[in-house]
Amino acid sequence: MKRTLALGGVAAGLLASALVTQPANAAGDVASTPLASTGIAAKNIAALWLAENAANLVNATPYDVETQVVSKHVSTGGPTADTKPGVVPAIGDEKKTTSTSKNVNLPKTTGKVFFSDGFDWDHKSRRWVAVNPHWCSATSVQSNYRNLVATAGSCVYNTETNKATLENWVFVPGYYQGKTPWGIYVGKQAFTHYDYDVYEDGDRNYAFVTVYNGLKLPSGGFADIKSDADLGAWTEVTEAVAKTYKFHFKYKGKFYVWKFIDAGRLGDNVGGQGFAYNQKVGQSVYVFGYPSGQHPDGNQAFTGKTLKWSYGKTFAAKASAIKAEELLGVKSSFTGEGALGSSWIAQYKSARRLGYLNGVTIGVSDTDGNKRYDTSVSPYFDGEAYGVYKAAANLWSGSIA
Repeated sequence: MKRTLALGGVAAGLLASALVTQPANAAGDVASTPLASTGIAAKNIAALWLAENAANLVNATPYDVETQVVSKHVSTGGPTADTKPGVVPAIGDEKKTTSTSKNVNLPKTTGKVFFSDGFDWDHKSRRWVAVNPHWCSATSVQSNYRNLVATAGSCVYNTETNKATLENWVFVPGYYQGKTPWGIYVGKQAFTHYDYDVYEDGDRNYAFVTVYNGLKLPSGGFADIKSDADLGAWTEVTEAVAKTYKFHFKYKGKFYVWKFIDAGRLGDNVGGQGFAYNQKVGQSVYVFGYPSGQHPDGNQAFTGKTLKWSYGKTFAAKASAIKAEELLGVKSSFTGEGALGSSWIAQYKSARRLGYLNGVTIGVSDTDGNKRYDTSVSPYFDGEAYGVYKAAANLWSGSIA
């Protein structure tokens, strides 16, 4: 099957082909799993994260599952293209631009994804508390409905338990200490490669998640209804509907639930990186993420609170601790915790804060044995990765507010 891609604005030096041959078995390579399949479920998830001044977001810790590549070095591997190289332009970057910037302006597309092992009611504090809340790095990426997030597969699919996916999954672009400047985006449906879903194949450790329109709190947030003046943040519903929500209130014999504000589509608010696949090894990429944790020598180089970047050329890599044969490496001092899911952006243009997603961090390594991480590792994005991306990039999710 052949497809023609819109390639306006392809930067010089990035290999691309307008005519791309899809792998014959692309559809069979895609695994898809629902996250929040209804609007009520999605609003409950958002409410749990935003309640009590976003306490559960603030208390989340960086996810470090399978992050450290336990080996003395990263040895030569062999990423290979399976079809012609191709790209999908970034949102807002479909046309050529001559503007430049001498600074590395950080992308608006990047943020954190949050998830937990569920929520429990804490009788002492009288609030819902997230069970093992964690976060990874992630980015908004181009899609037909501007509703797609890319991250590591291990930041979506649960590799530690028998559950299919991690629970209560949300994306917060530009997150900083409980602040959600562009809203909170609840995951609707997750996509990865069949071989990662079933076999945890490191070569396929990537995921794409469609998200609902963002949700924001009313001005002043939510508070219990003490007078009619407080009703502006609440919506009146029937008793039956109220009981389907984690947060509802009864006032003067009537039932109310939180009134969320629709923040709009993710891509309209922060843009979306393009997508590149089957590219030559050796291209320069920026890595954007929220590294946290310590180096093996105990040095706390990053806090995970602010977005960081590193820069280097990709090289073929094979990490002995990861079940994979076609990995990319890039020199980077990012520590593992929090950096999982960091976006690798080729041909990044600081003036527009856009480029082409060409990898996601799935691990870090100390290759010279000096007890400092010096290399980040990503799956190689080939035609099969493009097939997973395209399956996710064409699905609508819509508003739930």
